[in-house]
Amino acid sequence: MIPFLLNVYIEKQKGDILGVVIVESGWGSILPTVIIANMMHAGPSEKSGRLNIGDQIMSINGTSLVGLPLSTCQTIIKGLKNQSRIKLNIVRCPPVTTVLIRRPDLRYQLGFSVQNGIICSLMRGGIAERGGVRVGHRIIEINSQSVVATPHEKIVHILSNAMGEIHMKTMPAAMYRLLTAQEQPVYI
Repeated sequence: MIPFLLNVYIEKQKGDILGVVIVESGWGSILPTVIIANMMHAGPSEKSGRLNIGDQIMSINGTSLVGLPLSTCQTIIKGLKNQSRIKLNIVRCPPVTTVLIRRPDLRYQLGFSVQNGIICSLMRGGIAERGGVRVGHRIIEINSQSVVATPHEKIVHILSNAMGEIHMKTMPAAMYRLLTAQEQPVYI
């Protein structure tokens, strides 16, 4: 499936910030870019009604953000402070990613490592990568069972014994920390 690109224009006062928090989409993404993780209440982005949490920003004012480090993307967005009209090229994405890992039996490695619910590494070409697992994402659900408040050892146990179709819901760990108030948003 080819992602549907959408042009969104945000009007703001010169000197105002865009009013977004961005996080990395996670290694393993088809298009590695930044995701809107939060919007400032009554800020230009939220007031426009045209952006959603989870949207991937592909380019801003014609500058591609695909493959750039988070800090570079933040600098590019901060550099738009004196502009009154900003064009974003976005792909609509829900904030939660649903992945499907097909594991015929326990002899097959899942192909990723997890620490405290966060995916730390991913085996290239493995069944997890093919299923859509992304490094830097927090696992929030395994086979329709929430693992948000589940200890690390239990998550490992659930995954170690899972076979067949393993359905997981994940989201960027930085977005998870913002949504659960473990981190204060820094708007740009």
